[in-house]
Amino acid sequence: MTYTLDDLDPRTPVLVGGGQSAEQLNAPDYRALSPVELAAEAAQRALADTGVDPVAVAAAIDTVGGVRQFETSTPQAVAPLGRADNYPRAVAARVGANPGRAILEVSGGQAPQHLITELAGSIAAGDTEVALVFGSEAISTVRHYANAVDKPDFTEAVGGSLEDRGYGLADVASPHLAGHSLMDGPGQYALFDNARRARLKLSREEYAAEMGALFAPFTRVAANNPFAAAPVERTAAELVTLNEANRMIAEPYPRLIVSRDQVNQGAAVVLMSIAAARRLGIAEERWVFLLGHADLHEPPLLRRPDLSRSPAAVLASEAALEMAGLSMSEVSTIDLYSCFPIPVFNIADAFDLAPDDPRGLTLSGGLPFFGGAGNNYSMHAIVETLDRARSAPGSYGFIGANGGTLSKYSVGIYSTTPGPWRPDRSGALQAELDAKPTVAVAHHPEGRAMIETYTVRHTRGGERSGVVIGRLDADGRRFVATLAAGADDVLDLLSNGDPFKAPIYVRALPEGNRVASSKAQMDQLRPVRAPGFRDEYEHVLVRRIGHLLEVTINRPNALNALHPPANAELAEVFDAYFADPELWVAILVGAGDRAFSAGNDLVWSASGRPVTVPLNGFAGLTNRRDLPKPVIAAVNGYAMGGGCEIALACHLIVADENAKFALSEVRVGLVAGAGGLIRLPRTVPPKVATEMILTGRRIDAHEAREWGMVNRVVAPGTALEGARELAAEILAGSPTSVRISLEIMRETEGIADTIEAVNRDTDTIDNLLVTEDAQEGPAAFAQKRPPNWRNR
Repeated sequence: MTYTLDDLDPRTPVLVGGGQSAEQLNAPDYRALSPVELAAEAAQRALADTGVDPVAVAAAIDTVGGVRQFETSTPQAVAPLGRADNYPRAVAARVGANPGRAILEVSGGQAPQHLITELAGSIAAGDTEVALVFGSEAISTVRHYANAVDKPDFTEAVGGSLEDRGYGLADVASPHLAGHSLMDGPGQYALFDNARRARLKLSREEYAAEMGALFAPFTRVAANNPFAAAPVERTAAELVTLNEANRMIAEPYPRLIVSRDQVNQGAAVVLMSIAAARRLGIAEERWVFLLGHADLHEPPLLRRPDLSRSPAAVLASEAALEMAGLSMSEVSTIDLYSCFPIPVFNIADAFDLAPDDPRGLTLSGGLPFFGGAGNNYSMHAIVETLDRARSAPGSYGFIGANGGTLSKYSVGIYSTTPGPWRPDRSGALQAELDAKPTVAVAHHPEGRAMIETYTVRHTRGGERSGVVIGRLDADGRRFVATLAAGADDVLDLLSNGDPFKAPIYVRALPEGNRVASSKAQMDQLRPVRAPGFRDEYEHVLVRRIGHLLEVTINRPNALNALHPPANAELAEVFDAYFADPELWVAILVGAGDRAFSAGNDLVWSASGRPVTVPLNGFAGLTNRRDLPKPVIAAVNGYAMGGGCEIALACHLIVADENAKFALSEVRVGLVAGAGGLIRLPRTVPPKVATEMILTGRRIDAHEAREWGMVNRVVAPGTALEGARELAAEILAGSPTSVRISLEIMRETEGIADTIEAVNRDTDTIDNLLVTEDAQEGPAAFAQKRPPNWRNR
């Protein structure tokens, strides 16, 4: 259907102005602008681009939306030169705007298009009338001055209300990926490109040629763009030929095709209702409509069915084109987010777009050549699209904005052709995507496997390190792993051989998953320690008393808080305990009289040193599927955070009257992730557990016993003695019966129906009846003598 302007609701949103700014470190006019100043300069140009008085337009702005810089995109990011406390309002103030609403969008390259789509919808709903959207990066300047004595100060205390939407990193970043060196862009995106190479069955050389052919036209566009950070035209061969200036970064990526983040760039767009545009006198030929749009996202990286594609990006593109009533062949201009080749290939493959398509696949020159202006790259592309749409009225422009790790995709279709605002179907489409099967993940894999995709990182000094995503032979679950130190043959395979579907062996270790070429090599490089006790330990004390094992956390000066070395020792000790048939009961206690354990050693964590936890959990207990023999926690003082979780993981708790229990993680910005969130609500009434978890409230020994968390409360300073008494009572019974009783309890804990649990099909009791202890018990009773238990 064809629309005229008179057909449209006065609230229909239109884009009416766009502007860009940039500066180079070595340029004669270099001014060392801050991110706020770069964005303000771009915003001022966007206001001027409306063709009317910029002051009048600025005064009409009721909403501003800012795109995050890299230095505000993660919790760990730093700003060496300082930053504004309210970036959107700092920019607004510089252009004379005083908006009622200020937004700081989530991280990701999808942010510019997503913000524009959202605010266009807000305008159509009548909640917004005039909006200014912008973003900027001053990474070149920040890095240049970071360690300088005389450096600019970009700190600004602006204040005012701010709708800070957070980092938006859920399902994008994870400690598991970080623990396997997968937090950088090149390393993660290389996995996708190599997966595509595997799917297409291309050699390394053939795929390099494809990447060069894809990006060579981008360099031509960048060479003619005055805002480009690297305006140099290059041939396809130049882009992928390795040399000193074009070293390998992460296979298959040489430096020249990696997103260039060292930029000083800003871009901004003005959008408003038709009514506001008319009131301000903005000429109709400057109006550009958002005729199609969609926003979709992928599952977390390891769960995606096909690592060589992004179905969400393709579906978002199809949905936006359908909304605009177009096919890709009818689009006149295209800009595909191009941090690395795979986001471009993904859309090009789906829509049969050739690298030499006469329309081109970029308007700016792409992120490796124009510049990877942080999350704000696509704002530059949108400004270019506005210019092209106005210069060719009635044409259509396609923007594809990618965020995260090929995670989030936002699409916009722009034209001067009038059209009404339409809500998109992203919610329904996302539900369809979410309903599709995903891949099962093995976080702690062990066994033979094959390589699905990979990358090899190269440092300036020539060091190489490999990352593998593979599938277990046994069940097809996917895992991520790095190479075991010394597995040089695997590293050579990744760098020079044919790694796809190659057989490997993977083993989970406390510091992460590792791969080798075979089990024999893994056993040689990273042998599994046979259970057994050492003669001495540094952080724990171990004492055997007949069939009883006493384990003391020996860090009293740290309130027996656990750091990786102590955790590792405790895991060894309990491995040995569970494997030793002559040990029937164990007691865990903390040294001194102040604390059982204060949990995780936060001093160690804050130091920046690696934090590893044994595969079987905190203290070697919290993650074990099976504690086949009794463990008693003797709580003498504080059992806080992880210390409380350790106690909860034990079968029994004896606490002295000075004991205090708490899951205090919320007080330090964490959660009780070592089982406390699961075990506490199953131990005490759910309402009590919820209060303790959400407030970090401490309870004393008597309250803990009242709620069924503690078995016995003893006099101050006698928790160990009380635990010994309880242990003696257990030792009086058959250790075989104790073990099998625990096994039956464990087998039936998930069965809600009592009769079903009693009548379940099991051999457990039959196995007990053929043991020596099952014969000895009745015989000793009949003979009126103490039994001589054999534990067999």
